[in-house]
Amino acid sequence: MKSITIKGSERESVGKVATKALRNAGKVPCVLYGGNQAVHFSAEEIAFKNLVYTPNAHTVAIELGKDTYNAILQDIQVHPVSDKILHIDFFQLNESKEITMEVPVKIVGTSPGVLLGGELRLNQRRLKVKALPKHLPDFIEANISELEMGNKLYVTKIEANNFKLMHPENTVVCQVKISRAAMKAAQEAAKAAKAPAKGKKK
Repeated sequence: MKSITIKGSERESVGKVATKALRNAGKVPCVLYGGNQAVHFSAEEIAFKNLVYTPNAHTVAIELGKDTYNAILQDIQVHPVSDKILHIDFFQLNESKEITMEVPVKIVGTSPGVLLGGELRLNQRRLKVKALPKHLPDFIEANISELEMGNKLYVTKIEANNFKLMHPENTVVCQVKISRAAMKAAQEAAKAAKAPAKGKKK
């Protein structure tokens, strides 16, 4: 999985006054969990743009002076009106321990059902996977090459190499639904088949 580097600085004070001052200065207060003790730090809000405002999944290399921590984004708080980032929690990665995170789904292949006028619906845009940090995938491929009209692709049909999919077996990843246009065409074709041919003698 691709990694994004964020350069920050450790916070000496974590009180409300100090936190408010950081936000007023265009910085985001953060906490890194998962190590021997929580690490409080801050970084420029713009540094999180490629991590937060993207459909892709990334690990994060947090640089705090001479120390670098590999982590994943665990939780984020944003302002309900302005969407300004208020706080971010990170979880430190351990290369020998599995981690669970959500990864985006990527559609591959061409569905016969879609070619016939069906509508492809993506039920799960992201799937939760569990793997060692080095095996975390950038995305999960959902192959729709065998989906006919009305078919569903279940999570059990997803190829999972070196990671586990943390979903029930009946989870539908995507499906090809019969579109209104296709349904109307089928109905018209059925009516035409039943109607007697013009000019045909009784």
